Amino acid sequence: MIAGTSVPETLERVLSALASLPVATAYLVIAAGAAAENLFPPVPSDTFVIVGGVLADRGVLDGTLVVVVAWGANVLLAGLVYLAARRYGRAVFDTRWGGWLLRPHQLERLAGFYDRWGTPTIFVSRFVPVFRVIVPVFAGISGLGFWRTLLPLGAASAMWYAAMLWLGVFASRNVPRLVGWVEGLNRGLLAAAVVAMAAAAWWWWRTRHHAHEHREEER
Repeated sequence: MIAGTSVPETLERVLSALASLPVATAYLVIAAGAAAENLFPPVPSDTFVIVGGVLADRGVLDGTLVVVVAWGANVLLAGLVYLAARRYGRAVFDTRWGGWLLRPHQLERLAGFYDRWGTPTIFVSRFVPVFRVIVPVFAGISGLGFWRTLLPLGAASAMWYAAMLWLGVFASRNVPRLVGWVEGLNRGLLAAAVVAMAAAAWWWWRTRHHAHEHREEER
């Protein structure tokens, strides 16, 4: 944030800067922002679509095209990340560091989980920060089928970005209220991500030690 300015004032400056760009460039910025989270999760991809919604309400951009370019870029890069994980992911866990992170029996359990619950898990994960990036990666590592991964991912992403566009359009005339809603939404999603990370950490710890205890019993 620029020193001496409030969040609404900063957002208005961002809106003005984006609105001053050529229309094609503005769409490219939104697409790049939506795609980037697949490589760097802290990127606030949702904000790009919300800003696009505000500009659509103000007649600068087309709302449908905002959703289409954001959705297309996000799903395309997510699919490429999934394919890379499917092709090379297992090899990573054959290394010393990868073997410490997830042992072979844990990878087998993970593959079993994805085989049974992969589709709904991918769908739900698209609404949770960080996990929307991690879940497709492990879908690839677990060998989940392409369409079983991309269809729920694409459907959930379309729903989410449509909601973000609606939020931007609905609150475009009241930026302070928009800022408040986005901050509240981010807090709620962060809480959901923390719970999900805690559950994943518990699973990692339990399966790791369960296998150790099982080997001790066999001796």
